[in-house]
Amino acid sequence: MEHDLHLRDRVGLQDFVLLEDYNNEDEFIENLRKRFNKDIIYTYIGPVLVSVNPYKELPIYSQEYIETYRGEAFYELPPHIYAVADTAYRSMLSEKRDHCVLISGESGAGKTEASKKILHYLAEASRRTADVDRVKERLLQSNPVLEAFGNAKTNRNDNSSRFGKYMDIQFNFKGVPVGGHILNYLLEKSRVVHQAAGERNFHIFYQLLAGADEKTLQRLHLQADPDVYFYLKQGGSSQVASINDARDFKVAKNGLEVIDFSEKEQSDLFAIVAAVLHLGNMEFDEDANHQTIVIASEHATSIAQLLGCPEDVLKKALTYKSIEARGEKVHSPLNVEQAVYARDALAKAVYERMFTWLVNKINRSLAFEEQRGQTLMGLLDIYGFEIFQTNSFEQFCINFCNEKLQQLVIELTLKSEQEEYLREGIEWEPVEYFNNKIICDLIEEKHRGIIAILDEECLLPGETTDATFLSKMEDTIGQHPHFRGHKMARKQISRQEFQLRHYAGEVMYNVNGFLDKNNDLLFRGLKEAMIETTNSITSTVFTQAEIESKKRPDTAGTQFKVSLSQLMVILMSKEPSYIRCIKPNDSKRPAIFSEAIVRHQVKYLGLMENLRVRRAGFAYKRNYDFFVHRYKSLCPATWPHYHGDAKDGVRLICEHLHFDASDYKLGKSKIFVRSPKTLFETEDALQARKHELATLLGATYRGYRQRRRYQQMQAAVTNIAKYWRRLAAQRLLARRRHAATVLRRFVKGFMTRHQSLSLDNSEVRGLCYLHTRCTSGRCCALHGVLVK
Repeated sequence: MEHDLHLRDRVGLQDFVLLEDYNNEDEFIENLRKRFNKDIIYTYIGPVLVSVNPYKELPIYSQEYIETYRGEAFYELPPHIYAVADTAYRSMLSEKRDHCVLISGESGAGKTEASKKILHYLAEASRRTADVDRVKERLLQSNPVLEAFGNAKTNRNDNSSRFGKYMDIQFNFKGVPVGGHILNYLLEKSRVVHQAAGERNFHIFYQLLAGADEKTLQRLHLQADPDVYFYLKQGGSSQVASINDARDFKVAKNGLEVIDFSEKEQSDLFAIVAAVLHLGNMEFDEDANHQTIVIASEHATSIAQLLGCPEDVLKKALTYKSIEARGEKVHSPLNVEQAVYARDALAKAVYERMFTWLVNKINRSLAFEEQRGQTLMGLLDIYGFEIFQTNSFEQFCINFCNEKLQQLVIELTLKSEQEEYLREGIEWEPVEYFNNKIICDLIEEKHRGIIAILDEECLLPGETTDATFLSKMEDTIGQHPHFRGHKMARKQISRQEFQLRHYAGEVMYNVNGFLDKNNDLLFRGLKEAMIETTNSITSTVFTQAEIESKKRPDTAGTQFKVSLSQLMVILMSKEPSYIRCIKPNDSKRPAIFSEAIVRHQVKYLGLMENLRVRRAGFAYKRNYDFFVHRYKSLCPATWPHYHGDAKDGVRLICEHLHFDASDYKLGKSKIFVRSPKTLFETEDALQARKHELATLLGATYRGYRQRRRYQQMQAAVTNIAKYWRRLAAQRLLARRRHAATVLRRFVKGFMTRHQSLSLDNSEVRGLCYLHTRCTSGRCCALHGVLVK
């Protein structure tokens, strides 16, 4: 992190904790803008990763990046999603403790892509064997399958997850993925029967029509044109330029095969998808006796064939309400409006239960029974805070979920900070922050919470309506500081609306449909019809025990509250990591940073609150060894080599740099610096010192290079002189040897000159003979040869 601090004016800070004015939202957003403009999409808030969707491919997810971040300390390299994944993975292995990564953000902010990147990193970072590769492939292929059945195009995102997903990945003691388990939350089943303008139904409907072959379409009684079907044409955007439905169908079908879906299961799955489309095209009218009847009965015939149920039973279930009273079954006719409601309720129920069955089937494929030495890595990909023009029951549940998550994040953040201070022996200073427990209680409190009031209205006999529910809320919680109804603000709030003041801001909810969506009723006759089906999926998800049970099923709100409480227990039992995703604009285009849109998300993601908690005490914390290694050149007592205790070294550096005593604390293994300004000044001093050291190194090197050159020249001169002296000596020796030989021969010959000719004097006598014939007087010297 420290390496790029000197570039902060150009590319911003890598960690928002280092903002000098950390309460200033404008500075926070400006830092995001600087980094986004340089295609730097990741920034930290302490251990929290903030990710801005670039709406384009960036070359930062290659194998090279995976290797770069593998095994590195969290702050050693620039912020990256791989750093979060690697830190969580290594901590899980070293501490033998379950971890989880919480990914949240608005639709279109990149949550699904973030979860894919983490899954990809975990798959690459672990060991590879045939069995492991099979598990990895199933984990990875579960994504396109769930996206096909659970994602849809919205006005904010072409691949928006319309359900919450929590995935546990199981690792053995070696850190190898061996299995997994998925929990799904609050599928937006209302999308099956209705889509807003510009939006689509779930991807699988369009994929099936575009990607299935002619034979399959004929078997399913389908046409390839999606605009033929009422459930697909309401949004008016069946074709989307960024989506290739035919290709995605092949990917999803391949995923089903990898996850061990049999041909029969795949056939039954697509039969249900087709049946839902035919349900949407069923129409009702009154006959002469004012009885509701099914018109366009060819669709009823198709549904009966696809699901394997008697056609007459299906038609009767859609036009009559079956009630059991005192052991007798009574059939009450439905009017046209009620029949349409029953049709839509059946379509939603069938699709929702099919989706739940699909998730359970994937879980069976990923199941791993061995528990010994097992650790878990959880991935939570869940919808972010939503504020639309019209907010209904779905947005109420989603925003309640985000309130609970915000409460969890603040609690865990405070807890981790307190634990670190305690470990280091630093006094904890109380932190002022907004505790949103008051809002959570407003929604979920027993007997007095909004969900309890809603359930009570649903259970009351007689004519209860959304209006009576709103009136009861105003009477019960009308004085709550975070609730406002029409009676309190007649000019701002209509009679069908109420307002909640969430931690992220005020949200207006329209109560129309609250009771129906919370009741989530499916008429008994329709359940019985589904029980009679031969389709292996519908006959499994609709059971006789459900019919025979005398207990009223929990409402949708209560079910969601219970499942959310269970999720909080799961998350509290794990060591968390956080990724907060932000979309920079609503047009889904690269290089556009809309300040208003980003500011809105910064607010409802609670990023400023999170930053305030992180900065409540000290902005910068580092191990002593790291601090000494980085800044030892600033202090003569630690430069160039320091072999003493690291804590003493840190103290020497701080004293030499004249740190204010109140601006830093020394813990057991870390230094805590309160003000970012102190860190910036230290880093700026290091940058200046680097120039000095660079100059010194340059001068030292140039001196070293010249000395080496001089030594090489001196060695060369010595070598030349050595070889020349050797040659001269060799020549002198040769001359002397020759002269000695001549003299020796002459003396010996002279001594034997009067003797008869022999080997000893023959040469001398020959020379003398030549001498008598020589007139130059130098014959002996000139004719030193043997004359025969």
